[in-house]
Amino acid sequence: MTETAGVGPERRVRVVLVDDHRMFRTGVQAEIGQTERTGVEVVGEAADVDQAGGGVTATRPEVVLLDVHLPGGGGVEVLRRCAALMAAAENPVRFLALSVSDAAEDVIGVIRGGARGYVTKTITGTDLVDSIFRVQDGDAVFSPRLAGFVLDAFASTDAPPVDEDLDRLTQREREVLRLIARGYAYKEIAKQLFISVKTVESHVSAVLRKLQLSNRHELTRWATARRLV
Repeated sequence: MTETAGVGPERRVRVVLVDDHRMFRTGVQAEIGQTERTGVEVVGEAADVDQAGGGVTATRPEVVLLDVHLPGGGGVEVLRRCAALMAAAENPVRFLALSVSDAAEDVIGVIRGGARGYVTKTITGTDLVDSIFRVQDGDAVFSPRLAGFVLDAFASTDAPPVDEDLDRLTQREREVLRLIARGYAYKEIAKQLFISVKTVESHVSAVLRKLQLSNRHELTRWATARRLV
């Protein structure tokens, strides 16, 4: 990023932050939102799918930092609602996924949806700013090893097979499924996802019903067979 003495970066990029954790949004804002230093101007924030759709439409930023797991349908639903903005002939809105998840299905899902890249929340502030500017330029940006998921998924001319069973689950149910399969107790899952234990139980019941499984042991085998753990 080029800087001119005394006036900060020559380039500017307008960004909307979409993440359901307010403290994380505050941290990202503090890390990259000092426009005179970074060139990044944070023009909006959103905590769920509805807020994201309305906020991105209203502000028309160059880049949206998008969490994959959001209330209301997840990052993929935000991308679906913003498809026209991404496809605009002039000044298209570009999306960069920023998530704690490094699961292959999450990466492939948002790239299929139209995101230009995917980085994990372990990224440094400097690298995140660089990634934002690269996405603004139309480049594809991925954290190390995540690009391999995309290359594998799109290596052939045929579309990757769709897992109809997995597609029956909501984004939150997939999160709970993955944590159950990793051996987490209900209380641990509730704490990690900022939901109640009763809500975890409801999600587990829904997953078992949709997948026609009887218990968490069968669920773990199901998830392991699909390399979701």
